[in-house]
Amino acid sequence: MRVLVTGAFGYVGHAVTRALLDARHDVVAMTTQPNRSRPSTGVSLAVADLRDPGRLKAVVDRADAVVHLAALTRVRESFEQPDAYATVNTIGTRNLLAAVADTGRVMPFVHASTAAVYGAPTKQPIDEDCDAAPSSPYGVTKLAADAAVSEAAARGIIAGVSLRAFNIAGSVDRRPDPDLTRIIPKTLAVAAGRFDHLTVNGDGTAIRDYVHLADVADAFVKALTLATAGTFAIYNIGATPAGVAQIIDVARTITGREIPVQYNPPVPEAPELRADTTRARSELGWSPVFSSLEQIIGDCWDAQR
Repeated sequence: MRVLVTGAFGYVGHAVTRALLDARHDVVAMTTQPNRSRPSTGVSLAVADLRDPGRLKAVVDRADAVVHLAALTRVRESFEQPDAYATVNTIGTRNLLAAVADTGRVMPFVHASTAAVYGAPTKQPIDEDCDAAPSSPYGVTKLAADAAVSEAAARGIIAGVSLRAFNIAGSVDRRPDPDLTRIIPKTLAVAAGRFDHLTVNGDGTAIRDYVHLADVADAFVKALTLATAGTFAIYNIGATPAGVAQIIDVARTITGREIPVQYNPPVPEAPELRADTTRARSELGWSPVFSSLEQIIGDCWDAQR
């Protein structure tokens, strides 16, 4: 299958592209930069922008399926730039779906969604039937993108799937996560001496769900294969609940280095956010293989070095 991958050059995009190639798909990496090098051997390039419907139509017309990863993803930044997030994440997704509709062919469309659409529900673990209540512009725009995918599936345009990933970490091909607003890469950057200390709000006991990048990529491949025309499915992708204090302890063990921590007063936050992945396991046949906290942090450390 000839798969168009938006966001193919990102942290998640590289891993998904490799997994698609391993599954013997033909991969077309979409980029806004015409002089960019190919992300992997065997990948072809297509120049287009989610904000440019005309260019999208020409690119999508040559595809058999779409994996839509391109997005703005930083929660705090989304409060400062809500219009930019709406333009890329929501309107961009609608533009992409319109380009698919123009082909006249029903194709698999797998959207990279996020657990941020749930907000902070009290019932744990979180399943896909949980009422969405995003608490950031980022979450709002991704929920709206999910709705656009659902509407397109209901109209018979696509075989739609949204994967709501929790906290993605780890590394594929020793490529580091460049986003130091995330706790694991920031912790390891402190261990590597790039920062003097790690700042933690509260006592570090709040639980979040982590999943290895390679397991996320596997979920995309499985979703692409099992997507059904005219339907829309949502799957949570998560694996290992852990607190910040636990992450720091494992990081100290793996790196053999001290990680100075500055503890700030606690901020209002959910005490735990854990993924119920029953649906992904039963319907997609997906299960995490690489998502122990030790492997996630160990692979991140290898990538940072």
